[in-house]
Amino acid sequence: MSQPDLKYQYSRLNIAEKLIAINVLVFIVNGLVPFLLGIPKNSFVQWFELPNDIVGIAFQPWSIVTYSFFHSGFGHLFWNMLLVYFVGRIFLNLFDAKRFLNVYILGVILGGLFFVLGYNIFPAFFNTNAYLIGASAGASAVLIFVCTYLPNQEVRVVFFNVKLWYIGAFVVLTDLIQLPLSNSGGHLAHLGGAFLGYLYASQLLKGKDIGSGFSKFMDAFVNVFKRTEKKAPMKTVYKNKRTSNSSSSTVDYDKKTHQKKIDAILDKISKSGYESLSKIEKDFLFKVGKEN
Repeated sequence: MSQPDLKYQYSRLNIAEKLIAINVLVFIVNGLVPFLLGIPKNSFVQWFELPNDIVGIAFQPWSIVTYSFFHSGFGHLFWNMLLVYFVGRIFLNLFDAKRFLNVYILGVILGGLFFVLGYNIFPAFFNTNAYLIGASAGASAVLIFVCTYLPNQEVRVVFFNVKLWYIGAFVVLTDLIQLPLSNSGGHLAHLGGAFLGYLYASQLLKGKDIGSGFSKFMDAFVNVFKRTEKKAPMKTVYKNKRTSNSSSSTVDYDKKTHQKKIDAILDKISKSGYESLSKIEKDFLFKVGKEN
């Protein structure tokens, strides 16, 4: 497959699928580079993993996000990406890609903070050197967000239909139970991500988007790195002002009507649950999710 074909295929993926592709690519590179160069396996990842030492974080502050793109093994990667894929499908039927990234990245950040603070506050973790990698905190954030926003929505688990809030409660309880047993740092991060997902969804149901400020920051950050487009030579163009205004008004009206339809469906979900939607409404949400 040629490079243009790969770019085209990548552009067709939704945001959850793009995250999965990036994680898989990083996993392959992280495995191949040390092998081909004949250097220790952790030579590459050590610059991106999140240390529990606050001083260490000061020397690589980017690791509060980059740790989430690295995984300890294929099983670790597989289960995290499987969760991102299935929960992403539900999430993106309701909201756009930007909000998905808000929840995911904020979950990663808060999960990392829970990990660092846990190792520096609780005596059980004193004098312990640990490093955090994996997308579990981000995946947990998206999962618990969906479970909080649509608690009574049922999903198929093997042979049974289970309400989402049961799944969310089970995941959180499992992390709490396993915290003192093994992978304590990982479970702290899971709980941090889960807390973010719950907080984000519960506030959104009240009409408050706690990720709006972060979204604006990310937009500003991305714009800094965008190449400024070359200005086209000045030229005189005749423009029918009446036609232009009419066209603009039609586009604005269509956008407002489209958004009102989305808002009405989301309001119906919040009051009566996802299953109360008609097939047409579900299809409409699915189409909107794919467009984003």
